[in-house]
Amino acid sequence: MTTRRTFLTMSAAALASPALPRFAAAQVYPTRQIRAMVPFAAGSSLDIVGRIVMDPLSRQLGQTIVIENRGGAGGTIGTAAVVNAEPDGHTLLIQAAAHSAAPAAYPKLVYDPVRDFSGVIPFGTIPNVTVVHPGRGFKTVQDLVAAAKKSGQFTYGSAGVGSATHWAAERLRLSAGYEATHVPFKGGPEALTEVMAGRVDFSCMGISAALPLIRDGKLMALAVSSPARSAALPDVPTTLEAGLKDSDYNYWLGLFVPSKTPRAIVDKLHAETQKALATPAVQDKFKPQGIEPLKMTPAEFDAMVKREVASNIALVKAAKLQFN
Repeated sequence: MTTRRTFLTMSAAALASPALPRFAAAQVYPTRQIRAMVPFAAGSSLDIVGRIVMDPLSRQLGQTIVIENRGGAGGTIGTAAVVNAEPDGHTLLIQAAAHSAAPAAYPKLVYDPVRDFSGVIPFGTIPNVTVVHPGRGFKTVQDLVAAAKKSGQFTYGSAGVGSATHWAAERLRLSAGYEATHVPFKGGPEALTEVMAGRVDFSCMGISAALPLIRDGKLMALAVSSPARSAALPDVPTTLEAGLKDSDYNYWLGLFVPSKTPRAIVDKLHAETQKALATPAVQDKFKPQGIEPLKMTPAEFDAMVKREVASNIALVKAAKLQFN
């Protein structure tokens, strides 16, 4: 039988439990302005997509979300800046497939993508598109490959060592069997500028960043890296259609928090971001860019990143790639 005294004692014990404050904190979260780190330059595919999603998420959470761009070193500089942030959900990381490639490209990485971060939700997947200057005269990716093999001195630009743009280009190069010198930049827009200027031969850029330049005739699209053609560029074949085996690349984008963030906050962010992704405004902006949904729970997202980290390290060893 529970007496009044026993009930009061139990209630006091419950209030003293460390679990309750964490639960209560999750219920009132967020309590102040949120910072969202994008570890690539403004105007990059990740930046464009991140801003599309953060806009409705900010309204749903009732707090301003300030996006900070801190590019460089394939996204590792901005990502490292989030590791030691207070794990209370007020510092977010907007990252992409470069997150799981970083350990392979940067052996002395100061953080561990698996140990130090928790996945919240993927925003979706987006094709990388191989682009060249229209004046080069290339009509197909086979034209590019033939010219690269003949020259032996081709260059390609990326958003940094270990970025998705770097990885997509390497997969294309390895599959086709030609040599090309990697020219890393601080972000995707800088790499595209160099391709347009004719100082770099090609780039495998996220379609969100490259699409306006393709439509304006400033860049020529030769192939996309996705397994199927992109709705944004339906007339552009995939690298697999071009006969380049294992050249496809899964470029995903998503949201992370420091790993010690309470699970209740992770779950709330997951649920609210899922709602934001489903809004007509976001879907209308995603569709023209060929962004495909990638529905996962936080646990499934974490598991995918873990698998990709191991796969990328194995690829680098097998291909004997050297990253400076």
